[in-house]
Amino acid sequence: MTSELDIFVGNTTLIDEDVYRLWLDGYSVSDAVALRVRSGILEQTGATAGVLQSDTMDHYRTFHMLERLLHAPTKLLHQLIFQIPPSRQALLIERYYTFDEAFVREVLGKKLSKGTKKDLDDISTKTGITLKSCRRQFDNFKRVFKVVEEMRGSLVDNIQQHFLLSDRLARDYAAIVFFANNRFETGKKKLQYLSFGDFAFCAELMIQNWTLGAVDSQVDDMDVDLDKEFLQDLKELKVLVADKDLLDLHKSLVCTALRGKIGVFSEMETNFKNLSRGLVNVAAKLTHNKDVRDLFVDLVEKFVEPCRSDHWPLNDVRLFLNQYSASVHSLDGFRHQALWERYMGTLCGCLLRLYHD
Repeated sequence: MTSELDIFVGNTTLIDEDVYRLWLDGYSVSDAVALRVRSGILEQTGATAGVLQSDTMDHYRTFHMLERLLHAPTKLLHQLIFQIPPSRQALLIERYYTFDEAFVREVLGKKLSKGTKKDLDDISTKTGITLKSCRRQFDNFKRVFKVVEEMRGSLVDNIQQHFLLSDRLARDYAAIVFFANNRFETGKKKLQYLSFGDFAFCAELMIQNWTLGAVDSQVDDMDVDLDKEFLQDLKELKVLVADKDLLDLHKSLVCTALRGKIGVFSEMETNFKNLSRGLVNVAAKLTHNKDVRDLFVDLVEKFVEPCRSDHWPLNDVRLFLNQYSASVHSLDGFRHQALWERYMGTLCGCLLRLYHD
C-alpha cells in the first residue's frame, strides 16, 4: 500500500504582531513571556511554557537582527536575508516608527541631543513608558531629523521617501522635525492642555505658509526654517495698533459687522484693542529667536486666556477672527495686505485649534 505525503518547504520569516508589540514596548523576554501567559495563549494553543519561552526568544532574535534594517527602511526592501512579504515589511516599519503621545509631548520642541537623551529616565518614570521604548522613540526622532533637515523639497515627501512611512505618520514626523529645529516651547504649565495633535496641526499650517518653502520650492531647509525675511517684515503690521485712527477704524468695522451676531459682543467691544495689540505684537516680536520659541506661550497668554476668562464660545472666537482678519482689507491707509494675509491665515487656524472652550 502506497502512502502519499505532501510537503511544503518555505523560508518566509514569520512575524507575530503581538510579540513585536511587546518587543517595541521594551519588555524583556521574561516579561513578554509572562504577559503572553496572562493573555491565555497556553490554553488557546495547547503549548507548554517551555515552547512559549523558546518561541518568544526566537522572535526577539529576529527583531534584533531586523532592527539595523529598520533604521534605514529602504534597505529592508532590498535585502535578501529575510523573506518578508511587502505588506509585512510596511507593518514592521510603520510600527517601529510609531510613537506614544505621552512621550512625544515630553520632548516636542526640545533639541534632539545627548542632553535631552539624559532626561529619558525621568520621562520613562513620569509616563510609565519603558526606558527602552523611550530610547527607541527618541532615536527615531533624531534619525529622521538628521536625514531630512537639510534636504531640498517637501519635508513630508522626503520623510516618506527615505523612511517609507504612511502619509499621516510622515506628517507627524514633519511636525516633530519642524518643532525641534525651531525649538518652540511646549512644556510650560499653561500649554499642558494641548495635545501633540494640536501642535502638529499648527506646524503643518506654519510649514505651508511661514517657511522658506512657502515662497521658493528649490531652497535647502525649505520646510524646516521659518522665512526670516517674512518674520522681519511682520514689524510693518505694528501700524495697525500704533496708528490710533487705524486702530479705531478697525475696531469700528469689526463691531459693526458682528453686532447682534455674537453672544460676547460687549466683552469683545471692551477688549478689542487689547486683543488686537496682543495679536499684532506677537507678529512684531518674531524677529527674535526667543520670541519665536515662545510663540505658543504668547498666543495663549495674549488671546486664548483673555477670551476663555470671558467665556467666549468657540464659534464666537471663529466669527471674531474671521471678521478681524477680513476687515483690514477695508483700511485704506494700510499697505501690507499680502503680509497680513500670510500671517493671519495661519494664525487664525492655530488660534482656533488652541482654543478649547
